[in-house]
Amino acid sequence: MPAIRTNALATAGLLVLLQACSSTPATQQSAAESAPEAVPELTLNLPEQAQDCACVVTEEADYTFLDKGFNALVAGDHIEAVQYFQRYQRLESSPQANWEAGIAIAYDSMLPDSPFYDPAAARTAYGNLKDQQVGGVPIHTKALMMRDALETFVAMEQQISDLKSDNALLRQDLEKREEALKRLRELTLGQ
Repeated sequence: MPAIRTNALATAGLLVLLQACSSTPATQQSAAESAPEAVPELTLNLPEQAQDCACVVTEEADYTFLDKGFNALVAGDHIEAVQYFQRYQRLESSPQANWEAGIAIAYDSMLPDSPFYDPAAARTAYGNLKDQQVGGVPIHTKALMMRDALETFVAMEQQISDLKSDNALLRQDLEKREEALKRLRELTLGQ
């Protein structure tokens, strides 16, 4: 029987303990549960002037040799521009870079102020490059504008050539007419 008695005493002690825990006032439990934990205030270690500072971020632009060539061309330095275009073509060694640099060099050779001025070479280079444009790859917008200028230049050169040949034909026709009028005068005056 002593084992039953110790079990009964242990069970009774456990019940008393449970009753003691459940008999705590409800107001104390709800107040403890609803009270938010104290959160420390977040402070940043920033200088006071940072809010009024007019900071200017200067980023250095990373220019490729193609961009440097365009800038040199705008500045009027044709030799340096062509050198930059050639470096770009050599270092990049891609079909896109070859096309862009080729268009830029051909464009420079069509400019009358350039020491590389050679309209025939510009026409030939454009004729070779116009069918080689790489599709599906982003091309520099300035290279595209140069391509359009070269296309206009070639079309204008063709029109000038056509007009010169038309002018030559008209001069021959005019000479023949003047000679025919001269003979007609001689015939009418001779009678």
